[in-house]
Amino acid sequence: MSDQQAYDLETLLRELRDIVDTARTMPMSASVLVNREETLELIDEALAALPEELRHARWLIKEREEYLVQARRDAEDIVEAGRVQAERMVERTEVAREARRVAQQVVAHAEADSRRLRHEAEDYIDQKLAAFEVVLERTMATVVKGREQLQAVVEPLPTDLPDEHTGLESMYESDEDPAVFDQDGL
Repeated sequence: MSDQQAYDLETLLRELRDIVDTARTMPMSASVLVNREETLELIDEALAALPEELRHARWLIKEREEYLVQARRDAEDIVEAGRVQAERMVERTEVAREARRVAQQVVAHAEADSRRLRHEAEDYIDQKLAAFEVVLERTMATVVKGREQLQAVVEPLPTDLPDEHTGLESMYESDEDPAVFDQDGL
C-alpha cells in the first residue's frame, strides 16, 4: 500500500469519527443521529482501501515468519557446526594424549628390555670369561709342569753299554746345532 493510500484510509476513518463525534445526541440516551448515507459511503471507501493494506500487512508478517524460521535454522546449523568442531578438537586432543601415553609406554618397555638384555649379556660374558680363566689356569699349570720337566737333571747313561751302542751322547758331543731347542737360552 502506498503512502497516499494509507493517508486516504486514515482520512476516511477520521472523517467517520468526526461525523459520529459531531452528530446530534438523542435525548435521554447515549445514541447519536448520523446521516446513514454519508456514514455508509465512508465505511465502504475505507473497506475498499483496507484489503490492500491487510494484504500488505499479511505479506509482511509471512515474510517475517519465514525470515525467523530461516534465521533459527541458520542458528541451529551454526551451533551444530560448532559442536562438531568442538568434538573433533576434543577427539584430536584425546587421540594425541593417548598417542603420547602409548609412546611413553613403548619407550619405557624398550628401555627395560634394553637394561635386561645388557645385564643378560654381561652375565653371559662373565660366565664365558670365568670358564676361559679356568681353562687358562689349567693350561698354565700344564705349561709350568712341562717346563719343570724340561729343567730336570738328566742322569748320565750307564757305562757298561755294549760298544755298538752309540747312545745319545754322540748327539750332544757334536759341534753341529743341537737337535733340542733351548728356550731358556733366548
